[in-house]
Amino acid sequence: MDTIRLDTIQLKKVTVNFDDRFKLSEINWTIEANQHWVITGTNGSGKSALAAVLAGVGEIEGGELSGLPSKVGLVSFEAQAELIAKELKKDDADIMDVISLGTPVHEMIFDDCQDPKLAQELIEKFGLTSLLDRAFRKLSTGETRKVMLIRALSSKPNLLILDEPFDGLDAGTLTMLQEHLISIADTVPMIMVLNRFDEMPEFITHVAYLDKDGSDKKQGDKGRLTLTIDKNDEQAFGELYQLLHLKTTDLHVPDADPANKLPELDSSQPLVKLKQATIKYGDTTIVDKLDWTIEPGQHWQLSGPNGSGKTCVLSLITGDHPQCYTNDIFVFGFQRGNGESIWQIKQFIGYVSTALQWEYRVSTSCRNVIISGFFDSIGMYTKSTDNQKKIADQWLELLGMKDRADQPFNKLSYGDQRLLLIARAMVKHPPLLILDEPCLGLDDMNRQLVLALIEKICEGKETTVLYVNHHAEDQIKGIENHLGLVKNH
Repeated sequence: MDTIRLDTIQLKKVTVNFDDRFKLSEINWTIEANQHWVITGTNGSGKSALAAVLAGVGEIEGGELSGLPSKVGLVSFEAQAELIAKELKKDDADIMDVISLGTPVHEMIFDDCQDPKLAQELIEKFGLTSLLDRAFRKLSTGETRKVMLIRALSSKPNLLILDEPFDGLDAGTLTMLQEHLISIADTVPMIMVLNRFDEMPEFITHVAYLDKDGSDKKQGDKGRLTLTIDKNDEQAFGELYQLLHLKTTDLHVPDADPANKLPELDSSQPLVKLKQATIKYGDTTIVDKLDWTIEPGQHWQLSGPNGSGKTCVLSLITGDHPQCYTNDIFVFGFQRGNGESIWQIKQFIGYVSTALQWEYRVSTSCRNVIISGFFDSIGMYTKSTDNQKKIADQWLELLGMKDRADQPFNKLSYGDQRLLLIARAMVKHPPLLILDEPCLGLDDMNRQLVLALIEKICEGKETTVLYVNHHAEDQIKGIENHLGLVKNH
């Protein structure tokens, strides 16, 4: 049996432009001969573009690309559309006004065929025998996809690139294709673009994850290769599954519990209004004459260096700072200092911080951590209702953690604990969710998980997000307002 024929493919800080519509930015990636990769990621992140680069598509503007094989088999919707467009152009090019019949299927398959026996076997398996004399452009989408697959598989490629190969195939063809890919996995290296993890073949060894890197009208959208993971690394693979679940699954923030409805707020009034807010300790001024209004649905990012007063400003809002009564502060319909209690303020706030995570040391289940948000407690001291359990389970599903409902909270990774505490803060649908340095202490993967969850929350309509961090450039989709504090002392 032949062995895999592939030199090491290496991309070092490669930037590729696709007609100024899209750009892959500074891609670092190494593909070894004995590896099979899946490329996955968010919509618009450049999954198909990255696969196409390995087939020689795109204009390389920077970096170094080496080791590409001479014979690449490519199956993608873009290549499929390009072939059909080329066929249709034959009519336009005919100066004799003779209508072109188009290239027949058998010519499409056998013109570049290096293994006629395999091609014939696949034609029969895929049910194309009766279509061999038909024009390629006259086929259905599924039929043209089958032709593309047969062409690529029978060309004896040194590298096989399959972009969403299972889309558009009937169940029988899909099964046969999966079986064939398994049978050649020892001899042909494969790179597949997949959106669905449950379609990933067993022989896949590694996963590459791309994310969208913002948008620039002059340069188009950008995609960046964020993570490369060995499939045998169970923890990293599980975290990537969670990230994809949060980023790409059409799940919504679970509804609130009707039995735990918060009092209605006047939607015409701001949630928070600070007028000339000042915080001093002796002769040292921490915050100086700050004016800030937070309207419902107006998500904010608060940033600034250590000592600039971020936590002080938060504590003015939550009522935990002793100087909140010496400032002009309006929160949730209350003018501070007019007899309201701190609990009347706090009921409208969900709060997550590293300090809270340090305090949450009780041994309780993941489900109960979320349920404790209904009671603003650390741990569970009140019997929960069936509906509260149901809502908690919906949150666990959103987080990709439904199979860990009964696991002890204190046995989870640091990042998973943070996700659960955000769900705990959100479970009562507070008008204001304050996330104080939610990514502090998290590794890159868990940071992306937390940011993905915040994005999901920002998509909702009921909760306004106040996201606090050090870096103004560390932006989250959906948060369009920014307040930057400076150090005054």
